[in-house]
Amino acid sequence: MSQNLITRRLRPYLFTSYFKRTRPTPNVTCAFCSTKPASQKEAAGREGTNDYERRVAQLEAVSPAAEWYPRLHRNQWERTSSRALRKHCEGLKNGETDERKLRKIAGRIQAVRTAGSKLIFLDVKQGKHTVQAIVQLNKLDRDETAQENTRKAFKSFAKLARKGDWYEIHGHPHRSLSGELSILATSIPTLLSPSLHQIPETLEDAETRARSRHVDMLVNPSAIQTLRVRHLVEKHIRDYLDDEGFTSVHTPILTAGAGGAIARPFETEATELEGQKLNLRIAPELWLKRLVIGGMEKVYEMGPAFRNEGVDATHNPEFHICEFYEAFATLDDLMKRTEDLLCMIATSMGELWDAKRHRISALPEPPAFTYPFKRIEFLPTLQEQLGPNHTLPDLTSDPAAAAESLISIFRAKDLSIPSNPTLPRLLDALSSHYLERLSKTQPVFITHHPASLSPLSKHFTCSKTNQLISARAELFIHGREIANMYEEENSPFSQRQKFLEQLQYRNIDGEGDGHKGVDESYLEALEWGLPPTGGWGCGMDRLVMLFAGRERIGEVLAFGGLRNVVGVSRGRGR
Repeated sequence: MSQNLITRRLRPYLFTSYFKRTRPTPNVTCAFCSTKPASQKEAAGREGTNDYERRVAQLEAVSPAAEWYPRLHRNQWERTSSRALRKHCEGLKNGETDERKLRKIAGRIQAVRTAGSKLIFLDVKQGKHTVQAIVQLNKLDRDETAQENTRKAFKSFAKLARKGDWYEIHGHPHRSLSGELSILATSIPTLLSPSLHQIPETLEDAETRARSRHVDMLVNPSAIQTLRVRHLVEKHIRDYLDDEGFTSVHTPILTAGAGGAIARPFETEATELEGQKLNLRIAPELWLKRLVIGGMEKVYEMGPAFRNEGVDATHNPEFHICEFYEAFATLDDLMKRTEDLLCMIATSMGELWDAKRHRISALPEPPAFTYPFKRIEFLPTLQEQLGPNHTLPDLTSDPAAAAESLISIFRAKDLSIPSNPTLPRLLDALSSHYLERLSKTQPVFITHHPASLSPLSKHFTCSKTNQLISARAELFIHGREIANMYEEENSPFSQRQKFLEQLQYRNIDGEGDGHKGVDESYLEALEWGLPPTGGWGCGMDRLVMLFAGRERIGEVLAFGGLRNVVGVSRGRGR
């Protein structure tokens, strides 16, 4: 092997700068791009790259590391916004400069274009907008005694500046010969923060994008747009509820007993409460209803909830939920509010989409809803879907016999029987197979679920089927549950009985623990009088998926699903 070839292969390991000594030994292959790139999945775990080493050496040749990240002196520094620069350029003709005004912009370089040896064009991103900066040698320092130093600095800048760096540029408002609004630099741009890695041209692997979200956002603008859609959706919901007289509150996340919905909670301990098991909340429901009991007739909360269960396209153990509770609201009131809210969001998003200045690029158009949404009743519609040869049993008097009857229907229909086939699980599986799919083409409210599926809602006997059902509705869109609502059970006596019935099913599932699931503190709160109340809950992540046109929940979370979050927090290469 020739000496030159040996030296070339060993060069990455011979790098001896300060950073080489203090960082872990980098891998030879580039993490995101090189002449022989590794796969994107392999790249996600790399700590260092060839490009990193070359970049640090390049910067060190110009200035010490302490100068790469200067402080801003706010009394001397005020960035001109893209809108202000646009205003300053009004009236300028092509090729004309307003030398009366000196302005300052700062942002991340998106592109560097050279035109000969004395002219450089920079595309500088400021927030949502990009500003062109023109660095022309003969327009810089005109002091003849400093021209030689200026030429050297210009040449150094031309070699150093690249996509990803943050720079500050001083100059005059200018309209280029092609008519583009620009800033014409009067001095060499100042480096504020270099990018020590080369930004890749493309990044498509889903796992890599989620685990390196900052790189994903630099390469794929749609990742940022999705988070902006989320912000707008949440803002519209808050604005709607605030305008309707609701009060936003915060309830405990860490408590003794998860409370609310039926799900497996996360458990932990606190050093101050040694020996006592604590849970991350499953839902804020029981806390919010306590506030209604206390006299707050309209309350809502938007925040995280946690369920120690599976991860798939529409589920994540940590998710965000919005719940509101309204005294004297009926099920029809709740469905009407849901229609109003979603139609309002769709209209607002559509207006943003149509406005050129605020166009949400790289995303599909928001859904268009037709008011009112379709409503179907759970048991009559399920019976219709099963056909006359498979009659639903009495679901109330003998739950065990009803479960056996439903299992026979599963077998006759060649459907997969759920594990631990309790009555609620069987009914839920039938709903998933026969009812939820009816929302593929239009929003659908599934109403009046069997009582066993809704232990916290009001129950009554259906006049059509003579079955015990709940005053509950679920909204499904494109086959996914978007919102759940019901008239709350406000009798402490009925609620206790429903808690006990719920425990029986959990014991059959192997998840119960005696009477541990009976929330005695909540039952005591009900004894103080909960007025007739309507409760509503919406999974914010799924709602954002709907308006952002995303198919996986991880795409609408800032750092992806749980597996990706754990991968990021553990650090690369572990």
